[in-house]
Amino acid sequence: MRSKFFLILLVTTAVLASCEDKQSSTQNEVESMLEEPVQPDSASVDNTIVEEVVEAEEEQEEREGPLLVQEELIPFLLEYGKNHDENRVRIKTRFGNIDVELFRDTPLHRANFLYMVNQDYYDGTFFHRVADGFVIQGGNSDNPDTNQKRHHIGDFLIPSEFDAGHPHVRGALAAAKYAEQNISKASSPYEFYIVQDPDGAPHLNNDHTVFGRVISGMDVVDKINKVPTDQSEWPLTNIHIEMEVLD
Repeated sequence: MRSKFFLILLVTTAVLASCEDKQSSTQNEVESMLEEPVQPDSASVDNTIVEEVVEAEEEQEEREGPLLVQEELIPFLLEYGKNHDENRVRIKTRFGNIDVELFRDTPLHRANFLYMVNQDYYDGTFFHRVADGFVIQGGNSDNPDTNQKRHHIGDFLIPSEFDAGHPHVRGALAAAKYAEQNISKASSPYEFYIVQDPDGAPHLNNDHTVFGRVISGMDVVDKINKVPTDQSEWPLTNIHIEMEVLD
C-alpha cells in the first residue's frame, strides 16, 4: 500500500513539474517580447557608420543659427536681409528645376525664405500637397528630420506683408498660414505654395502674402500639378525638394 502511495506521489510531482516548466517557458516568451532589444556592443558597430553620424551632426551644428522667437524675429530678419542681398532661389525636383524671384518689397518673407534655404531646411522636404488646377504646396514631409529641423530653428510666425500688393497670379510664390487663432493672417515660416491655375487665385489676395514669382520652370509646376494624389491631396509618390540660392 505504501509503495502505491509513493508511486502516485512521484507521478503527481512529475506532472506538476511539467506544467510549471511549460508555464515558465510561456511566461519567458511573453517577457522576451515585451523587453527592448539588446543593443549591440559599441565595439561591434562599424567605425565608418559612426564617423558618418558624427560628421552629419557637426554639419548640422555649423548650419544652425539662433533659436528664433517671435519677440526677436523682425530685427533678426531685417538684419539677415541686409547681409544677404540675393533674391533668386532654385527649387530642384525630379521633374526639373523651378527658379523663383523673391520680391524686395516683402523683406521679412524674402529674408526668411533665404534663411531657410541657407539652413538646408527645405532639403529633404516634399511638395506634399498638390491641388489639381490650383496650387502645389511644399516645405513639409512625414520624415522625423523635418520636425527636428523646425525644433532647432524655432516656433514663430511672419507678419503679413499685404501692403506690397502682389496678387495671386499664375506663378505667384506665396506663404502658407495657420488657419486657427491667426487673426492677423501671419505666415508660416516653413511652408509655401505656387499658384498653378492659369486664371490665378484672386480669392487668396490679402489672405496670404505673395513674396515672389516663378521666373523659370512653370512647365515643371504644371507637371507636378498633374501627379496622382490621395484624398488629402498628398502625392502617391513623394516629390522631394532641394534648394539653392542663386547669385
